[in-house]
Amino acid sequence: MITADSIEALKARLDIVDVVGSYVELKRSGANFKAPCPFHDEKSASFMVNEQRQRYHCFGCGVDGDAIKFTMEYEKLNYPEAIEKLASSVNFTLHYTDNNERKERSNLLETLSEWYQKLLGDNPAASSYLHERGIFASSIEKFGIGYAPTSHQTLRFLEQHRFNPQESIEQGAIGRGEEGKLFARFIERITFPIHSSSGAIVGFGGRTITGHQAKYVNSSQSALFNKSRLLYAYHLARDSIYKGREIIVTEGYLDVIMLHQAGFTHAVATLGTALTAEHLPALRKGEPRVIVAYDGDKAGRAAALKASKLLSGGGFDGGVVLFEGGMDPADMVRDGRIEEINALFHHPIPFIEFVITETISTYNLNDPRAKEAALHEVIGYLKTLSPLMQEEYRAFVASRLGLSTSLVRLSSPVSKTATPLVFSHHDIWELSLVKTILERPQITDSLLDFIDPSLLQYHGSELSAAMNGEDDPRLSALLMDDRIRIFEGDESIRAELITFLTNYYNRELKKVASQSSVSFDEKSYTIRQIRDKIARLKRGELVPLG
Repeated sequence: MITADSIEALKARLDIVDVVGSYVELKRSGANFKAPCPFHDEKSASFMVNEQRQRYHCFGCGVDGDAIKFTMEYEKLNYPEAIEKLASSVNFTLHYTDNNERKERSNLLETLSEWYQKLLGDNPAASSYLHERGIFASSIEKFGIGYAPTSHQTLRFLEQHRFNPQESIEQGAIGRGEEGKLFARFIERITFPIHSSSGAIVGFGGRTITGHQAKYVNSSQSALFNKSRLLYAYHLARDSIYKGREIIVTEGYLDVIMLHQAGFTHAVATLGTALTAEHLPALRKGEPRVIVAYDGDKAGRAAALKASKLLSGGGFDGGVVLFEGGMDPADMVRDGRIEEINALFHHPIPFIEFVITETISTYNLNDPRAKEAALHEVIGYLKTLSPLMQEEYRAFVASRLGLSTSLVRLSSPVSKTATPLVFSHHDIWELSLVKTILERPQITDSLLDFIDPSLLQYHGSELSAAMNGEDDPRLSALLMDDRIRIFEGDESIRAELITFLTNYYNRELKKVASQSSVSFDEKSYTIRQIRDKIARLKRGELVPLG
């Protein structure tokens, strides 16, 4: 069993924006981040994540919780499984009540990576290849480049270090053949450790130097390793991305390494796959400008087109850089053409222009029917963009096709937005009081003499939960609702309470005056007590309950 102290320490390490953002594309909205809810079907964004409170809440379906609960619900894991997955993602070592429980997942991959790095120096062929590609020794160390030996040597190493075969399979270090025979995933290859955004090793990429048919291979898909979601070297590029508000996305590991070596430390790469929608949450972090830097061959242009459609549809700023003549970023850095690369990165082709131009280039515009087909395809693409972008690019499309702008007809779909919650005046005041207590819990004790949940007409239960420090989903929703303001300063709170209590006691006075079930003397006494409180409140004095 995982110890309670270990779980609390893990929680302190987690950032809910990073956890949720690795699954869902979050966009900043005031003090929160928002997205369409991943737990129910919706078109508008009613799912909110609050970094300060480390909570999420959906105003549509009501789901609510912390990073651990989100991982449980999204991945369909039980509590211990979710904790272990999160611990692995941030390279955190959990402690168990039974010391004989299995080794931590990250320890296996870290140990294997260190061994691979040590073996690289003993392999002249691998070292020579890296030298020929222009990779410095400092870069080899920075990126943890290593060398995987024969299958037998790797299996023996894991056995000597007492790693459980099943755990090695789960982490993608080894596999099991049809007859049950174990084999190493990486055999006689240069290895590139792949990290999560937090820096924990989650797998490897491997390049053959023995002429194997598969030039590059990656770790197998697992709970930790999802090549459609990970970006190579993101953990090293993250600070530069946030600082410079720009990210370069390339196609290969060597491109990234050489670009970093040349000072472009905001470069990352996809893991042998095209850019997918699952990459967007990582690219969205820090709201950077995205530069897609691909080869200029047919495959590279096709990949750039797909990426541009995806990124422009997601509202990303940036553009495309294509490397022509069979060159790639790694080659250009090796050849000292750094200024040329820098100029390319400063003048990318904007995503929307690239998509339109590339799409039209596939049609014979001398054929009227082909021109009409090109127009229809481009209009179909434009309709995936915002109404403003559609209007802005009508003239660009017309000029590329040699048509009148009037022929580029667009009809934007009707936007379906969530209907905002409607609060009455009293609702808003009461919610502001509850939110103030949540934001300033130190004032709770000083308020207990003057106000009680029973005094509220609409939100007494929320006030009770806030005063008692309860973990209530309604409170998370309230904290993430930017429409509800808190009362700033002690004098503001005092003035608001005086107004509220004056209105409350005036209502009570009317109730007592209309009662027929109490005696005249009792009614007169109660009326005098309430009028006295109202008079004191009007003099600016807070009146205790009772």
